[in-house]
Formats: sequence, structure tokens, C-alpha cells
Amino acid sequence: MRLDCPGQSDPHAHAGAISKALLPVLISASPDLVVVQGDTSSALGGALAAKMAGFPIAHVEAGLRSHDRRRPWPEEEFRIAIDRDSDLLFAPTELSVANLRRERVGGVVHLTGNSGIDAALSIRRRLDSPCPKPGASLLVTCHRRENWGAGISGIAAALRAIAREKFARVEVVLHPNPELSRHIRNLLSGETGIVLRQPCSHSEMVEAMVASDLVLSDSGGIQEEAAALGVPLLVLRERTERPEAIACGTMELVGTDPNCIVSAVRRRLGSNSPPVEALPFGDGRAGERIAAIVSEWLAAKHVAERASLFPESRRRANA
Repeated sequence: MRLDCPGQSDPHAHAGAISKALLPVLISASPDLVVVQGDTSSALGGALAAKMAGFPIAHVEAGLRSHDRRRPWPEEEFRIAIDRDSDLLFAPTELSVANLRRERVGGVVHLTGNSGIDAALSIRRRLDSPCPKPGASLLVTCHRRENWGAGISGIAAALRAIAREKFARVEVVLHPNPELSRHIRNLLSGETGIVLRQPCSHSEMVEAMVASDLVLSDSGGIQEEAAALGVPLLVLRERTERPEAIACGTMELVGTDPNCIVSAVRRRLGSNSPPVEALPFGDGRAGERIAAIVSEWLAAKHVAERASLFPESRRRANA
């Protein structure tokens, strides 16, 4: 169902609006378990509504940590808050499990991989092999709030330099946020060698990544997907909650300084190293594991509830 809670400039206010709209829906539905995925304001709003209504919470993509609440903001504090209130925590990697153990979360932690990799690999299997194109191609996305302002300006300056020197074609996928999209258009429209692309579906994004020689992004999900798809990635951030991809050699942090970005792009495109596919965030079966764990948890919950309703029957069965 639609909650009709469009995004807001204040993500905390948006999370509150989501929780307020969702609360009566949850109370009416009376679910056995509320599953939230990720670290967006919508995910936090769902978790807050479930907590207020007294329903158990399961968090998919639990335990990711940059260990800096400002980077990314507000996602880092949102994911911490969701994990703190969750009964089931589905962590994508051993490191995310260790983060949760260190924080002594109250819920039960399971290592499952990330369902986002399931989706990306499924899409990849359906795609035809990309047609070779002359020259190098660069795919870019940027939307993190900590990059708004000076960060976006630095990224745009780097892309203009790359396009003017003509050592790569640049395709920028715009974000659905109209204010951010307008700002990027103002910085890059009319630049020869730079194509601004409308927001696209997940399938279209995976296809664009596979067809690219190099991706530049500040997205969290793309850090996982690029590794699984074997596409090198430069992360336009100072910190990451997914260091596993750095350890695999599939990505590096470059920040938003124009000189650092241009230098890293030159080095990566000039490398003769073949693409490396890595699966630190899951093998494509996370959904199966999560479904099995949830099914087992629900069965145990129903047995416990039945026993509490009929204690005399339980005592006879144990006699």
C-alpha cells in the first residue's frame, strides 16, 4: 500500500512521518514480524512504528558501520538505531556480525549475505554481453548528503576535466531528488562528453554498470554490486561501511577532491589488470537463508504462544 509520505529535507522528520502513517496500518494488520531493509528514513520509520506497536522487528542488512555518524549521515545513526531494536538481525558479512557482537545488540544475529546481491546477480544473468564501444566509459552517481555543496562541486569539476581531456566518456545518472538533480544539471549541462541520464530502474542501473569500464559513486549498494559484477569502483566518500570491497581490490576511496578523482580515474583506466569479480557481501542466496530463518522463527513463536495459551496441555506433554 502507499503511505503517501514523500521525502523531506529533514530525514528525521521523514522517518517520523513514515512511522506515524504506518502505525495504524501495522495495528490493523497485526503482523507476527515486521521486516525492514537498509538504513533509509523509510526503514527507520518502519522500525519505529513496529516498536511503538509492540511487534518484533527483523533487519536485513544489519551491522554495517563506518564508525562515523557524520559519514554517511544520517544512514549511520539510522542503521544503529534499527539494529538496537531488532529481534532478528541479518548481517551480510563476518565484519558486520562482529560489529553487532561488539555493540551487544539484544536480537539474534545471523550471517546471511545481502539480498541486494541476489537481485544484482539475477539481473546480470538475464543480460546479454555488452557490445564493445570505442574508448573508455565512465558511469557516475552521487547523492550522499555529506557531499551536498562542496563535495558535489568537486565531483563536477573532476568530471568536466575528464570530459575536456577526452580520455573517457562520462555518463551521469541523476538522482530522483529534484533539488539535487537540478543542482547537478546546473553544474554539468552543456558539457561536451558528459551525458546526463534520468533516474533509472535497478535493472537499467545494473546493465549500465556492466557496460562501463569504471564506476564513480558515493552509493552504498553500488559498492556491493560493483564487486559482484566485476566492475572497478571509485568511491566518492571519505569513509565506507563496506571495507570488505577495498580488501578485495575491487574499489578504493577517493573522496571528492577533483585532483584525486582525476588521478585515480587515469590510473584505473590505464591499468591492464583484468576485472575482478568478488562476492564478499553474499553469494546470491541471502533471500533463501533469510526466508528459512524467518520461517523457523515464526514456527517457534507460534509453538510458544500456543503453549502459553494451553499450559495444562504443555505440562501433560512433558510428563
